[in-house]
Amino acid sequence: MSSLSVRKSSHLSVGLTDHQTFAPLELVFSDVWGPAPLLSSDGFCYFVIFMDAHTKFIWFYHLVLKSDVFNVFHQFQVFVERQFSRKIKFVQTY
Repeated sequence: MSSLSVRKSSHLSVGLTDHQTFAPLELVFSDVWGPAPLLSSDGFCYFVIFMDAHTKFIWFYHLVLKSDVFNVFHQFQVFVERQFSRKIKFVQTY
């Protein structure tokens, strides 16, 4: 399983977009990184971030396998749609 944590990042691979947002979850950016050169003590070697274009909130998930991205996205989707009481409209991946 993956765990949710929030991290501060000095650099994101999310580029500029022409899309202007007016509310949370209109546009969510996502990027997967890995494999890491070393496994974490919990066996994680991939990471995925989700960033809301409107609020600039970032959610960071650890992954054991790259193929876990879909399940983690679904967990993220359920979590943020409940938190913001609205649906994700668009997802842009890198």
